[in-house]
Amino acid sequence: MTTSYGLIHSPVVPFAADRSIDYATFERVIAFHLAHGADALAVPMHVAESVSLSDIEQREVLAFVMRQVGTRVPVLAHTSDSGTVIAADRARHAESLGVAAIIATVPYYWSPPQPMVLEHLATIGAAVSIPYLAWNCPGDMGNKGVSLDIACKLADRLPNFAGVVDSSLDWQYMIDLLRMAQGLKRPFGMISGTDYMVSSGAVGGRAVVSELAGVAPRLARTLHDLCVAEKYFDARAAQERMAAVRQAVRAPGVAGLKSALRLLGRDCGPVRQPVPVAQAADEARLAAELERIGILRDEPRGW
Repeated sequence: MTTSYGLIHSPVVPFAADRSIDYATFERVIAFHLAHGADALAVPMHVAESVSLSDIEQREVLAFVMRQVGTRVPVLAHTSDSGTVIAADRARHAESLGVAAIIATVPYYWSPPQPMVLEHLATIGAAVSIPYLAWNCPGDMGNKGVSLDIACKLADRLPNFAGVVDSSLDWQYMIDLLRMAQGLKRPFGMISGTDYMVSSGAVGGRAVVSELAGVAPRLARTLHDLCVAEKYFDARAAQERMAAVRQAVRAPGVAGLKSALRLLGRDCGPVRQPVPVAQAADEARLAAELERIGILRDEPRGW
C-alpha cells in the first residue's frame, strides 16, 4: 500500500454545447495530462464538476479514464456522495475497474453529527480493499471536514486507510495528522489537496492533487519537484506564481478553470448548470492576468 503518487493531475470533464459529456475532447484532455507530467490522475474531483454528474455518468467517466490510461499511471477515484450506500457502491465499482485508490469526503448536503460522519467514511472505506484516502476540504463543504479525531478512528478501524488529502491549509491540523500517523505500523501519507505545495511539503506531505496542472503543467512540475527535494526557499517564486494563477482562475468562479483552458487553446466547453458561465469581461480580465503572470507565454498552447 502506498501514498507516493507524486504530482496528481485533476482533469476537468469537457461538455458539449448541450452539456452532454464530450468524450472526444475528454480523450484529448487525458492524453494532454499524460504527456505533460502527470504521475497519477484523480477523477472526477470537484474541479471536474463531479457533483453535477449523475451516478451513471460518474461511473462512465471513471471507466473511460481507465481505458485511456491503462497501466501508464495510477488513477485515484473520487467516489463521494451524500448517501453512504451510493458512495460505498461507487467505491466498489471503482475497485472493480482497477483503480489504485479511492478518495471520499464528508457527506454532501446532510449535516450529520460527528459519529455519523465517521460511520459514513468508515463504510466507504470498508467497502474496498485498495488504499482509501479521506478528503478534508472544509472550505468546499460548509466548514465540515475530516477532523483529527475521525482520522484517528478511521486509522484504527480500517487497515486500508492510507491517508488524508488535505485542502484546509491548516498547519496545526497537518502537523497533528502526521504526528498521529507515526504510531501506525503501515504506510500513511498526507496529500495536498491544493496547489499550495510548500505548506504541505514543509510538514511532511509528498504528493499533491493539482487542479491547475491542466493550465500550468510546467509550473506545477517545477513546484512539485522543488518541494519533494525540500528546497522550499528555491520553491518560493514558483509557489507565489502558482498562487497568482489560482487567484486569477478562481476570480470568475467555477467557470474560471475552463476559461483558462480555452485561452490556452484547450477548449473544454461550458460548465454545467446551475454553475454560471464566465462573462466576456471576466475572460478578458483573466486573459490579462494570465498574460501578466506569464502563463500564456510559458505553458503549452493547444493540445
